[in-house]
Amino acid sequence: MSPVEQHIERHTISVLVDNEPGVLARVIGLFSGRGYNIESLTVAEVNAEQQLSRITIVTSGTPMIIEQIKAQLDRLVPVHRVRDLTLEGPFVEREMALVKVSGAGEKRVEALRIADIFKARVVDATITSFVFEITGTADDLNRFIDLMGQLGLVDLSRTGAVAMSRGTGGL
Repeated sequence: MSPVEQHIERHTISVLVDNEPGVLARVIGLFSGRGYNIESLTVAEVNAEQQLSRITIVTSGTPMIIEQIKAQLDRLVPVHRVRDLTLEGPFVEREMALVKVSGAGEKRVEALRIADIFKARVVDATITSFVFEITGTADDLNRFIDLMGQLGLVDLSRTGAVAMSRGTGGL
């Protein structure tokens, strides 16, 4: 194989599925059964009338593995459409995190200053801690979390990526 084929790429894949019991388990089973890694996974209903949900999966692999993942997803019965947003062109991708930071004095002031720079909102505050809500790209969240780690990070809860293509195209 050529070196290009061995290159590991990160892809965001959007899968439109029937909103019914067991669909997510089948999708996850496809990944685990073949040893594919899921970096991030989110799922939510997107059309109640048609009972459709969107599963957004962030995965990585060689171009050949990514093609296999998409082909196998497309063969699952409850799947309506598989879209590789990474290859289709510009898309919007966001994550959200709740970040709890404890500290007093200068560290407390610094945490608020950094949160302001990253446009994180304070959603809970006590005398000794803050819980910040931050939304952005995975890189934005990683940088914010790293900085808060130096100031007294206590707890962290993070969503997976949600994504959609830019422009007028829909489901």
